[in-house]
Amino acid sequence: MVSVAESALSREHKLLNSEKHTIPISRSVSLDVYSSTKPHNLKIATLQKGLIYVSNGMEKVGEGAGFGFPVLVCPKETYFSGSATVSLSESSKSIVRKEFVMDRTARNKVGNMRLENQRTRALIRYLCNLYQENSNFRFPFLKLTEFAVSVGLEATFKKIVPVGRVFVTYEILGNIVDVKVDLSQIGTENRKRIFVLNEQSASFFRKYHDSKGTALFDGQIGAWDNVEAEWACFTDAQGQVGFRLWQAKDAVFRRGRETMRDCLDWAGLDYEVNPDSEKFEYRIELLGGKSSW
Repeated sequence: MVSVAESALSREHKLLNSEKHTIPISRSVSLDVYSSTKPHNLKIATLQKGLIYVSNGMEKVGEGAGFGFPVLVCPKETYFSGSATVSLSESSKSIVRKEFVMDRTARNKVGNMRLENQRTRALIRYLCNLYQENSNFRFPFLKLTEFAVSVGLEATFKKIVPVGRVFVTYEILGNIVDVKVDLSQIGTENRKRIFVLNEQSASFFRKYHDSKGTALFDGQIGAWDNVEAEWACFTDAQGQVGFRLWQAKDAVFRRGRETMRDCLDWAGLDYEVNPDSEKFEYRIELLGGKSSW
């Protein structure tokens, strides 16, 4: 007779070797997690993703990085994850553990020509920082990006020597996801800035509102703006399904939404974490959906 412990270990091992896991939340909402880089959408096709929002059987992540995706800005490079391992255990709640290997960095190319020159990369970083910090620059920057895409400029993610690993645990009970990020395997010398992204599709999540009464729709939302409210959420255009996040200790809370055909499709609530933090925790509430299971 198989013991309870052996059964649990067998269950976790089975899921560890499966590419895709689905966690049902309600009759119409679930979450997907992949050990591969799927889904392969737009420019971040080769990167890992966090938890992916599923509505009525359709993934609604677009070009978003999913819930709980780490980004590490080091003194010389910004690191993303292109490799990961996943395990899932289930008892009174579902616990997903994903180990993100920080082994990709962004590069740009036109056709077969890679823009590896340090001055070019420094200019691109400068423009990106200007875009994030100056709202008046965003519209012309997006137009410039649209033109660049039309002439063949594209972002790629090059595999490099890993700078470390980030362990993210998602504890899912009902419609609540508690996210725990372990940064202890990242050396302090490499912690210039740390981001944890919570992004899904801008084409689906089109409405924003928060506890201060701010209500925005589509293009009104903008990108990379600080959230001062206690909580904020995104929903679909009808306000029927969505997700809510709260302010978190030792982090800057931001909202953003960008959409551009064949290039951008994300909406989300992101954290910039204190780089001295070893651990970071926050909560996601999944909103709406039909009656629970």
